Amino acid sequence: MRTRLDSLVARSRAAGLWERAWPILWRGLGVVLAFLAASWLGLWLDLSPPWRMAGLAAFGLALAAVLLPLLRTAWPDRREALARIDRDASARDGALAHGPASAIEDTLAVGAQDPATRALWALHQRRAAEVVARLRVCLPRPMMVRHDPYALRAALAVTAVASLFVAGTEWRDRVAAAFDWREPPAAGPNFRVDGWIDPPLYTRMPPLIVTMNGAEQRLRAPVNSQLVVRIAGEGQAALTPNPGLKPLPGKEARADLREDRFQILGPLAELAIAAGGQNQRLLVETIPDHPPEVRSVGGPEVNGRGTFNLTYRAKDDYGISSAEGLVEPLKAGRSLVPPPKIALALPSDANGETDTKTLVDLTDHPWSGARVRFTIVVKDEAGQEGRTAPVEMTLPARPFKDPLARSLAEERRRLVTEPDAARIRVQTALDALLIAPEQFTPQPSIFLGLKTATRRLRQARTDEALTEVADLLWEMALKIEDGDLSDAEKQLRQAQDRLKEAIERNAPDDEIKRLTDDLKQALSKFMKEFADKQRREPRDPGERQAQGQQQSKTVTPDDLDKMLNDLAEAMKRGDTAEAQRLMEQLRNILENLQSAEQGGKSDQASREMRKQMRDLDQMAREQQDLRDETFRDGQQKRGAEQGQRGGQRPQQRGQQQGQRGQGQSKDPGQGSQQGQGEEQQGQRGQGSQGGGGAGGGSVGERQQALRQRLEDLQRRMKENGMRGEEGLSDAEDAMRQAENALRQGKEGEAVDAQGRALDGLKRGAEGMQQQMQEMAEGEGEGQQEGGQQPGQQGQAGSRDDDPLGRPTRGRDMSDGRVRVPTADESAVQRARRIMEELRRKLGDPSRPREELDYFERLLRRN
Repeated sequence: MRTRLDSLVARSRAAGLWERAWPILWRGLGVVLAFLAASWLGLWLDLSPPWRMAGLAAFGLALAAVLLPLLRTAWPDRREALARIDRDASARDGALAHGPASAIEDTLAVGAQDPATRALWALHQRRAAEVVARLRVCLPRPMMVRHDPYALRAALAVTAVASLFVAGTEWRDRVAAAFDWREPPAAGPNFRVDGWIDPPLYTRMPPLIVTMNGAEQRLRAPVNSQLVVRIAGEGQAALTPNPGLKPLPGKEARADLREDRFQILGPLAELAIAAGGQNQRLLVETIPDHPPEVRSVGGPEVNGRGTFNLTYRAKDDYGISSAEGLVEPLKAGRSLVPPPKIALALPSDANGETDTKTLVDLTDHPWSGARVRFTIVVKDEAGQEGRTAPVEMTLPARPFKDPLARSLAEERRRLVTEPDAARIRVQTALDALLIAPEQFTPQPSIFLGLKTATRRLRQARTDEALTEVADLLWEMALKIEDGDLSDAEKQLRQAQDRLKEAIERNAPDDEIKRLTDDLKQALSKFMKEFADKQRREPRDPGERQAQGQQQSKTVTPDDLDKMLNDLAEAMKRGDTAEAQRLMEQLRNILENLQSAEQGGKSDQASREMRKQMRDLDQMAREQQDLRDETFRDGQQKRGAEQGQRGGQRPQQRGQQQGQRGQGQSKDPGQGSQQGQGEEQQGQRGQGSQGGGGAGGGSVGERQQALRQRLEDLQRRMKENGMRGEEGLSDAEDAMRQAENALRQGKEGEAVDAQGRALDGLKRGAEGMQQQMQEMAEGEGEGQQEGGQQPGQQGQAGSRDDDPLGRPTRGRDMSDGRVRVPTADESAVQRARRIMEELRRKLGDPSRPREELDYFERLLRRN
C-alpha cells in the first residue's frame, strides 16, 4: 500500500508542477506565435538587416521576460501532493472519502495501549487503504480562464494559422528572413529592351514577339506591319534600320521610357539593336498584300418594280472593306443631281468563290432609266482597289402603266441629267400636253399641276428652281400611277431606312423600339391602302384567284409582325448580324408584295394565257363527254350482237363488260354507265347496232374538231412565248388515234385512246399553270434575292437554326448581303489593348522578378 501511495504522490506532484508552469509557458508560446505570424505576413521582407536584428532582439527579450518566472517555480512537497489527492478523492466520492491519503500517513496519538482503540484505528487504516487503492490522479488543471480571462491565446493561434496560409510555400523562407542579416546585392542597371511586331488589324494575325537574346532572329510579317522597340529604364540603345523600315512617330520620350516605331515596307526589313552590351539583329520578310480582284456575275436582274439585283464575286488576301457600284455619264456635262452611288453588300468570305448579291432600288432616283457607264469598285483595308471592266447599261427604272405618268417621268429624267440641252424639249413637251386637256389631262388636279410646272420651268433661272420642277413632275407621275398609295409607300421606305441606319450604328434599345413601332405603323397603313386599292380595281375571277394564291404564298400580316418582333429581340440580345438579316429579308418581302401589285395589273398577254387555260379546261370536259358517249355506243353495239346470238343474260354480260370497260378506261365512274347501257340492250335489238354506227361517225367528227382546237391552242401558246407541253402533244396524238379508231368502228380502242388524251390534257394543264406562275413571279420580282420565298421562312430557318430554333455557330451571320460593322476588329483591338497593358507592366524594371517573368510568359503564349 505504501508503494501505491508513493506512486500517487509522485504523479500528483508532477500535475501540480504543470499547473504552476503552464500559465508561464503559454506566455512564451504566445510570443513565439506572434513572431511566426509577423514573419509569415512578410514583416522581415520589407526591413533592412539592422531592423531585422532589432526586431528579433525584441522578440527574444519578450520571450525571456515572460519565461523568467519559470525559474522560480518549485516542486510541490509531499504534504501538498497528499492534500491534492485527498481533494480529488473528495470531489469524486464525496464524504465517504475524507482524506484517505493523509489518513495512511497519520499515526495514533493516544490510546495506543487500549485494545479497542487499536482495533478501531486498524479498521480506519484498512478502509483508507481500500479507498487509496481505487484512487487516480486527475489531469492538471492550470485554470487558464483565471490567468487569461479574455482568451487572447485563441486570437494568437488563429492569427498564426491565417498568416501561414498567406505565406503559402514561402513559409520557411519568410521565417528564415528574420535571421538573414546580410546586405542585399547592389541593384543592376534599371534597363530593359522589348520588341514586337503588330500586323495590321485587317490581317487578323497575332503580334510577333522579338526575342532579345543577342542572336539573329528571322520573322515573317504582313506588309505595312509596325515594328515597335521599347527601352524602359536608365540606359541607351542604338537602333539601325535598313531602307525596308520607315520610321514612324512614337510616344513622347521620357527619361525612363523610349519607344521607336517603324513601318515594314520592303520585301526584307532589317533592324540592328545594340543595347546593354548585346547586339540583336532582326530580319523580317514581308508578306505581300495583293490588290483585290472583282468580276461581275451576269447583268442586272431587273424586277417588276424597277429594282434590280447586282451580283459579283470578289477576292482579296484579307477581305473586302467596301464595295460600290460606280455610275458615270456617257457624255461629259453638268447635271442637276449627281449620278447615284450604289453601296453594294460585302462578300461573306474573301475567296471569291461565292456570289454576293445586292438589291438596288433606284426607282426614285432621277438617273433611273438613263444610259450610263457602270463599274463595280471594291477596296481592301489597305486602300487598294479592284475594278470590273466598264460596261454601258441603262439604269433600270420604275415601270409606269399610265402613258402620261410614263411621259412625265421621262421628261423629269431628261431635265435632271441634261438640264442645258433638254430644257427646251421638256418645255415643249409640257406645253403640248396642255393643248388638249380632255385627252391628255382629264383630271383637274393634274392639269393644274402641269400648268404650274410649265410656268416654273419657264421662269427658272437656277439649278435649284429646275430641281423643284423635276420633283414636281415626279410627284405628279406617282400620283397618276398609284394615287394615294405612293405616299404610304414613301413613308414605309423612310421608316425602313431609318431603322436600318439605326441597326448599323448599333443604336440604343429605346431608339430601336421606337423606330420599330414607326415601321409597324407605316406597314399597317401601307397594307390597308394596298388592300383598298385591290378592292377598287376590278379583276376577272381567274386573275383574282391567281393573285390571291401568289399573295398567300408571299406574305401574311402575322409573318410581318413576327419578323419585326424577332428583329427587336435580336437587337436586345446584341445580335446585330441577325437583325440586319431580318431587315434585309423584310425589305425583300415588301419588294415582292409591291411587285405582286404591279404584276397583278392584267395586260393582253396575261389575259390571253388565262383564256387558254379556260379553253383547255373546256376541252378536257368535252373529251370526257366524248369518251363516255363512245363507251356507251360500244356497249350498245356489243349488246345487240349478243342479243342476236342469244348468249348470256344481259345482266351478267353487263357485269363482265363493265369490268373490261373499267380496265380500259381506268375511270371508276364508268361502272354505272355500263350497267345502264346493259339494261337497255335487250330492248334495242337490231336497231341499236345501226344507231351505234351512225353515232360513232358523229363522235369521230367531233373528236377531229376537238383535236384541231388543241392544235390551235398549242400554236397560240407559242405565240405568247410559252414553251410547248409534252402532255398536250401526247393528248393530240391520242386524239388522232381515237379519231382513226372511231372511223374503223373500233370503239374499245377509241375509248382507250380517249383516256390517254384526257391524261395528256391534265398534264398539259398542270404544266401551263406552272409556266404562268413562273412568268408571273418573273414579272413581279424576277429572281428573288437568295432564292427564298418569304413564306418559307421556317424552312430557311431550319438550315440556319438547330431543332430548338437557336442560331448555330456555323451560320453565315452576314447572309452574303449584310456586313456587321467591326464584328472581327473589336476582338482584335481588345486583344491588342490587353497585350499593350502587359508590355507596359513588363517595361517597369522595378517590379518583382517573378511578376516580370509571368508577364513575359503571357506575351510569348499569345
